[in-house]
Amino acid sequence: MSLQNRHPGLRHRAGGASLQTAKVVQNSGSCEGPNTIGSSFQQCHAAGDCSNSETSMVFRSTGASLIANSRCGVCCFVLVILLSFATRFYNLSEPAHVCWDETHFGKMGSYYINGTFFFDVHPPLGKMLIGLAGYLSGYNGTFPFQKPGDRYEQHSYVGMRAFCAFLGSCLVPFAYLIVLELTASLPAALLAAFILIFDTGCITISQYILLDPVLMFFIMGAVLSMARFNSQKNRPFSASWWFWLAITGINLGGALGVKFVGVFVILLVGQNTACDLWRLLGDLNITMVSFGKHLLARMLCLIVAPLCLYTAFFAVHFITLNKSGPGDGFYSSAFQSRLVGNTLHNASMPEYLAYGSIITLKNVRTAGGYLHSHWHLYPEGVGAKQQQITAYTHKDHNNLWIIKKPTENIDPLGPVEFVKNGDVIRLQHRE
Repeated sequence: MSLQNRHPGLRHRAGGASLQTAKVVQNSGSCEGPNTIGSSFQQCHAAGDCSNSETSMVFRSTGASLIANSRCGVCCFVLVILLSFATRFYNLSEPAHVCWDETHFGKMGSYYINGTFFFDVHPPLGKMLIGLAGYLSGYNGTFPFQKPGDRYEQHSYVGMRAFCAFLGSCLVPFAYLIVLELTASLPAALLAAFILIFDTGCITISQYILLDPVLMFFIMGAVLSMARFNSQKNRPFSASWWFWLAITGINLGGALGVKFVGVFVILLVGQNTACDLWRLLGDLNITMVSFGKHLLARMLCLIVAPLCLYTAFFAVHFITLNKSGPGDGFYSSAFQSRLVGNTLHNASMPEYLAYGSIITLKNVRTAGGYLHSHWHLYPEGVGAKQQQITAYTHKDHNNLWIIKKPTENIDPLGPVEFVKNGDVIRLQHRE
């Protein structure tokens, strides 16, 4: 039962108290435009469809907007931004050598600049953005990034660090706005911001060529846009409602496109969306047609849009990397034939397999390992003291095998004899 049905007078008094509070804030000079709270509450009261939780949501969102737009709120927000950027960009060029995982992600940025194909466990968005930042800042992709401690010398590396530092600097204003949106408390928002501003780990991880600041940018962006979307509940299908819903979906696609751990913010937004839809389903003032529109809008922006973005990231990845590189061996021969510089590129493939052919055998189910042998022998007492045979995931000359008959040798000058279905063959290591 709503508060209006149980105690109409009490609800009227609650509205009056809220209006009085808004006027006191106006007289103190800390914010402007207090009538917004009163008008929002009066409209909700007149409609007769506002619960206690919805009223609190209206007050919180309106209060957060008033604080953010007040002179004090603007000054605090500017201070937070300045301190965040100052701490992240301080001595950004130091140390002038490869640090930590810059070995991996700086190298992958070089691969994108050079168009060299590679394989990595993470989705491509973060590395593509790092490569783009390096390209725009004048880096030519020639530094090898072999090991930590290698000096950059004349290579332009600051642009990639600056890109990561910029995204890391945005985390603090995001945290400030998130807490302000959820609590409508300026002290709480400042406390959250200053905790991140002076956090040594957060500063350090933002100053190097890493995926973490890129990932956290999209994660916190998704949380912020979700909070702002929640504040638009009383304005469904308005321009701002659609904007924050779409931004939430874009940030979800970005988080998943950097690292798979971005799925956790997807679960958070999914839980929030499920609770929101459950609330709408229980609202008797909303028709099933209107509920269906709400459901379709969320499916479009929070499911379809992120999946399309995630697929588009991989499409750009495969289009950009068209040259043979260290990741060729993880993919099929048909895929390798499309890479410029690969031994299979534009090569003619025989339709049938003949005895005496030199082949490679690859397991397509267990991590794509090639049948491999090398000069090392099996340990004493194991096997027939022959060379070890194993699986190897990289392309190597020790992956080559000759097809022979099980009991007789092939006459190289004789007629070509093809391998037929059901034949028993013997594989001899080429080396």
